Amino acid sequence: MAPDGPDAATDFEALLGALVDADVLFIVVGGIAGILHGAGRATYDLDVVYDRSPSNLARTVGALAAFKPYLRGAPPGLPFRWDAATLASGLNFTLTTTAGAIDLLGEIPGGGDFAALRPHTVALAMFGRTITCITLDQLIHVKRAAGRPKDLEAIAELEHLAARRESSGDALDGDQGRST
Repeated sequence: MAPDGPDAATDFEALLGALVDADVLFIVVGGIAGILHGAGRATYDLDVVYDRSPSNLARTVGALAAFKPYLRGAPPGLPFRWDAATLASGLNFTLTTTAGAIDLLGEIPGGGDFAALRPHTVALAMFGRTITCITLDQLIHVKRAAGRPKDLEAIAELEHLAARRESSGDALDGDQGRST
């Protein structure tokens, strides 16, 4: 397992690649979404809102199985079964894997679930792949709704990026209702 904690290295390329290659329906949110939109703030985990349909749960389990997901922060040896039934029984999972930390989020404050967020996404390139990402405007909205100190700290930089894009006429990352 990758170590827990703020110094743990996450292989974002491996995790995103596995999800994309397995045709998992997900939206990148959180710190990586900020980076995709140009933010410079470091992040240590991958946050995704995932579609909770039975077929997507099965694809998600298959995509991440090789990385041996386990509940982040849980004591070693605590029974945890990584399968579609477990995902269906829960909603939000903070996991550690051999590739690092990933948060599978069934819904997020201020944004809702996959279906509610889908109209507020944009396709962006990362690691030579097309990734579905929350728009910059919606990312600001959900970070404000989450209200955690680290989210509130990130908002100033994200708002600066949004204002700069608006003044330059670049609407690609703005909340134009463009879906992927």
